[in-house]
This record gives sequence, structure tokens and C-alpha cells, in this order.
Amino acid sequence: MARYMEALTVERGGFRIKVPESWWEFDVRPESRDDSIHHMVTERLRAHPELAPHRDTYISFLRKAAADAWKSGALYCGCMAETFGGDTPITGSVTVSLVGGRTSKGDPLPTDPEAVTAQLAVKEAKREGDSWRKVTTVDIPGVGPAARTYGIEDVPVPGDELGRTIRAVLMQTFIPVPGQEGKVALVAGSSQVLDLADSFFDIFDAITSTFRFAD
Repeated sequence: MARYMEALTVERGGFRIKVPESWWEFDVRPESRDDSIHHMVTERLRAHPELAPHRDTYISFLRKAAADAWKSGALYCGCMAETFGGDTPITGSVTVSLVGGRTSKGDPLPTDPEAVTAQLAVKEAKREGDSWRKVTTVDIPGVGPAARTYGIEDVPVPGDELGRTIRAVLMQTFIPVPGQEGKVALVAGSSQVLDLADSFFDIFDAITSTFRFAD
């Protein structure tokens, strides 16, 4: 999975970030995302016909990722779907969202990394195979310190009335937005390929380290 070093710079209003060249960006707007996803998958399979048996898997994964990203207020969403010579596709995604919150009194929540980490819960695995989460701070070159969580987590399925969850490799980095009180840029990487957790942590960290606020 070393190919993530081949990077493509993506720039949006307010930020830019580098993602692997092989990753796909797609339109997350409900009125147009299905057509966009179908077009991208078709183009991908034309270039790599050996992936054709996995067409439905790719489309299903991308639809869900786009829908989840839209609901979370994502400004950018990119996904990977590669076989790397195997029979099962390896999938992952990175989203960038602008998020904020307020206290019960209506005051903006602090965005200082130390304050954010104090509000994030560490979770220890009680036995092998349990979910877990670590909380730390990282330094983003050219940006500064940011709070981060990473681990194997049970993520709630959006809109599921039964409260079901999906276990995933998850890394979330909370980068304070300059000049916007209570706002952070949330860079979130996720994958359901649990056996490759350490590799995905490296990939998500490498991508997040390229995040910059646009001038």
C-alpha cells in the first residue's frame, strides 16, 4: 500500500490537502452524487477491467461514503477502492468538514487542542477484538497543534433506527480554524478493513499532515 506517496493536491474554499493520485473525489450533493459515482466507476473500470466483478461493491461503498459525508457537513470527500492483486477490494475514505459546537449556555466550545483532548474519551480494549480509541495531539506542519483520536471504533450507522454500528479503522484530527471562534476543520479517515489498521493509520496521518488553510 505504498502508492499513497503519489499525491494530488485538492484545493477548496478555505483549505487544500494532498491525497493519493489513485483516490477518487466525488460530488456528495444528493441531487447529483449518484450520476457522478456511476460515471467515475465506469471510467475506472474502463481503465482497469479486472476490477469489473467488484462494480457493485464500489458503487455501494461510494454511495454510503457520499451520503455520510453530506450529513456531516463535508466540504471534501475522497475514497480509495483497490484490489492490490487480491480478490477483495481494499476501501478507505477521507473527509474534510467544518464543524463547531456550543455549550449549554450558548458559548462557543474551545478549539485549543489541549481543551479538545480533555473532552475526548480514551477507550481501552478489555479483550482481544474489542474496539479501542486513543487520544493525542499532533503538530500539522505549517498549521500547528491539533487534537486527534484514532483506533478501531464502532461507528453508528447514520439514520439507523435499530442503533446498529459498523466497526471501522477511524482517525479524526481537529484543526482549529483561524479567526473563527468555536470552529475546527475535522479531517477524518476511515476504513472497514480492520486487518490493515496500522497501514491506514499511516496513510491517514500522511494525508492529514498535508492539510493547509488557503490564503
